[in-house]
Amino acid sequence: MNSEKQYIDLYSQARQLIFDHSAVVMNAVRDKAFEDFKAQGLPNRKVENYRYTDMQKIFEPDYGLNLNRLDIPINPHKTFSCDIPNMSTSLYFVVNDSFYNKTRPKVDLPEGVVLGSLKEAAELHPEFIAQYYAKIARTEKDPLTALNTMLAQDGLFVYVPSGVKIERAIQVVNILRSDVDLMVNRRVLIVLGEGAEAKFLFCDDSADDRNFLGTQVIEAYVGEGASLDLYCLEATHRKNVRLSNVYIEQQAHSRVNHNVITLQNGITRNMLQLVFKGEGAACNCNGCVIADQDQHVDNNTLIDHQVGHCTSNELYKYVLNGKAVGAFAGLVHVRHDSQKTESQMTNQNLCTTKTARMFTQPMLEIYADDVKCAHGSTVGQLNAAAMFYMRQRGISESEAKLLLEFAFIGEVIDQINLEPLRDRLHHLVEKRFRGELNTCEGCKLCKD
Repeated sequence: MNSEKQYIDLYSQARQLIFDHSAVVMNAVRDKAFEDFKAQGLPNRKVENYRYTDMQKIFEPDYGLNLNRLDIPINPHKTFSCDIPNMSTSLYFVVNDSFYNKTRPKVDLPEGVVLGSLKEAAELHPEFIAQYYAKIARTEKDPLTALNTMLAQDGLFVYVPSGVKIERAIQVVNILRSDVDLMVNRRVLIVLGEGAEAKFLFCDDSADDRNFLGTQVIEAYVGEGASLDLYCLEATHRKNVRLSNVYIEQQAHSRVNHNVITLQNGITRNMLQLVFKGEGAACNCNGCVIADQDQHVDNNTLIDHQVGHCTSNELYKYVLNGKAVGAFAGLVHVRHDSQKTESQMTNQNLCTTKTARMFTQPMLEIYADDVKCAHGSTVGQLNAAAMFYMRQRGISESEAKLLLEFAFIGEVIDQINLEPLRDRLHHLVEKRFRGELNTCEGCKLCKD
């Protein structure tokens, strides 16, 4: 039996239940998403974008779903005190796939900013949400996006009006909580008006030692001259499967910094699709992965230069130990007449054991002639000469290995604009290399 059949049957049988516990705007696109999912099915490894992760195997188990929207017994403010030293954030929680609104942060957001449940926002402002929801996350183009769209019932909505700048970073902790194996389908919609500025830190954590399968779709609209920083940190456990699709649309002269960090996981696939819609826009897209044992991390990116005079930079680095498997597939697409495009894609990887595996596929597809584009990829082991140099000076082999790994991955962490977060992540990365983050003990950002 194909793995997708149980989800086709699920939707067919529980369609009305899903509709009853969500918003009209979200329901309006469900049936199309269902038809698109049926037409595509779950991808196998013959599908180019999914060749490095076995989706059929991932979706074989029978997971529970909270379609009735039963209340989850947890007080995240007591369980997860996610304070980052020297950094003041506005802290919010999403429990599984529901925005936690039983308590509110003490800090007020600037006037006009809306942040809360996507379902509630769609009920209060249906015409506004309908302009953006499921518009760049197209269900006919990707089966996981289709699956998420047909099953997601809630999530997070953020709107920042034109000209409004949120000085304090917004921290969203996504908590996985269940007494049984659970599938979670989370949705995030971010809309920044012209000249708006916002910084987001999404932290994925687990409160229970259960098998979790999470799909997530983030749609982010960045208006003309707006600025978005989006940092995504995963620190879950080895029973967790995380499938995250991020869609970003940039207008003229906008700026985006996107950084995805995998410190602890089971199976992870991160997809990023970023589209330039206006000239003069720029993005920096970075990722770092630390994996060991049998962990699996797959990053897939597409930067679509639809107009000229835009700049994109990508830097992804992996350190793989044990039997870990890493994959990176990146495509920069420069369309006709997108002149004066500048793009740089770099993927560098360390396999520190003979059993670790890395697959890398950087690609350029260019249809304009006045551009500056480059890409490169390396896969190697620790520098033997550097190891010998440090050993000769009394540094133990394990410490020398740690120093080289830390220096290698630190280049990505240094791309983070928030200095307190950058310092904290340097600390966490060092602990990870020392083997001190091998179990999920709540939010790693506040553990010393």
